[in-house]
Formats: sequence, structure tokens, C-alpha cells
Amino acid sequence: MWWKKKDKKQEEEKKVEIEEKEESLLQELCGDDAKLYGFTCNNLYENPLTAISQKDLATLTEEAEKSGNFTPAVDKAIFEGSQNPEERGKYIKAIKDLASKSIQATEQEKEKAEKSGNTNRVAFLEKRIENQRLMSERTEDIINVATKFYNEKLVELGEDSRRAERIKERKTVESDEWRAGQLESAARETRKKEISKMSGEEKREAERQFKREELAAEEMKAVREEERREAEREEGRLEQQEKAEREARKKDREGN
Repeated sequence: MWWKKKDKKQEEEKKVEIEEKEESLLQELCGDDAKLYGFTCNNLYENPLTAISQKDLATLTEEAEKSGNFTPAVDKAIFEGSQNPEERGKYIKAIKDLASKSIQATEQEKEKAEKSGNTNRVAFLEKRIENQRLMSERTEDIINVATKFYNEKLVELGEDSRRAERIKERKTVESDEWRAGQLESAARETRKKEISKMSGEEKREAERQFKREELAAEEMKAVREEERREAEREEGRLEQQEKAEREARKKDREGN
């Protein structure tokens, strides 16, 4: 169906737009700070609601101390710190503690890799240690960026959810319209065959009635098409409104 191709193209364009927006937003928030930008690019998520564990921070910290994988706990602490400004100090301390524990665990892993002569693994672990040290030293800066980044992402996720609902509704209307058109077409063909078998005044009256029904069907089709166009115009207006609101938030961030 023609609208499926249209929707697929829109989805592809939206994916590119999201990637560009994420990069642009982080560049805006980090400015010329290359190290901060590099860290946030690799450690902040487009959709924190699905990327970050739903477990509480205490549980994730306990699991990290057993497994040596501190990433889920760090992600949780950064996100919660960004969403709870009144408890920022608490989360900064938690992140620094996690970074310290992660560095200790990674140092031990690095020693084992050095003894086994695994140079690639050593280089990887050294990079991880460097990353964790940066996180410990720049925790407050990271939280500041994460706060603005995640606040914007959460607003956009709300917009995306509403947009997806509008698309779903539009697809339903279009699908219903297509099916109605198919049924009407089949009914017309059946009626034509019936009329062709008639004769005399009965046939002439049936033909007149058929023309009236055809005109009524065309009028209903025009009404449905106008309703669809109005829905598309409304969707366009909402898109423009959301765009204007994004620009307003951007100016607000720049002002702060």
C-alpha cells in the first residue's frame, strides 16, 4: 500500500534526524570540552527509560561489587542524579565511589592481563581506567550535562509517543478507507451485472438509482479524503508546535 512506503521513508528520515539531534545536543551542552563530549557520547542514552536498569541503585551497586561490572550502577546513578537536583550531592558521591571501586577492579584485571601477555586487553583496560578517572574528576560537569540532556530526551520521548499514536490512528483510518473502497468497488461490479440482466423500465430505473448511488459514493469519498488531509495538516501543525517548543527550550538552555 502506498502509505506503507511513505511511513517507512518517514521512519528512516526520523532515525537519521534523531542521531543528528543527539550529537548536536551533546555538542551544544559540552561546547569545546572534547573530553566531556567524548564521555557523554559513550555514556548517555537516547532512551534512558529502556537503556537504564529499573533496579534500584543499591541493588545494582551490590551486583557490581560481585561481578566487577559497574556500568549499570553508574548509568543509574548518573540518570537519577540528573533527575533529582535536590539530592545531587548524594549522587555525586555515589558516582565517585563507583568510579573508585571500578578502577580498583579494573586494575586487578589489568595485572592479570599483563601477566598473561594480552597487550590488547591491557590497552582496553587502561582506556577504561582513564575513563573512570575522568568520571571521578568531572562528576559534577557530567551530571550538569546529563540533567539537560535527559530532560530534553524525556520531553522528546513524550513527543515520540504521541506521534506514534497519531501515526497508528492515521494508519487505521487509511486501512479502513482502503477496505471500504474495495468493498464498494466489488458491490458496484455486482450491481452492474445485475442491471445488465434487466430490461425495459426496470433496467432504466435501476440505472438511474445506480447513478445516484455513484454520486453519493463520490461525495462520501471526497469527505473522507478531506478528513484525511485535515488530519495530515493537523499533524503538520503539531510537528511545527513541537519544533517551536524545542527551539524555545534550546534558547532557555543557552540562557542558563
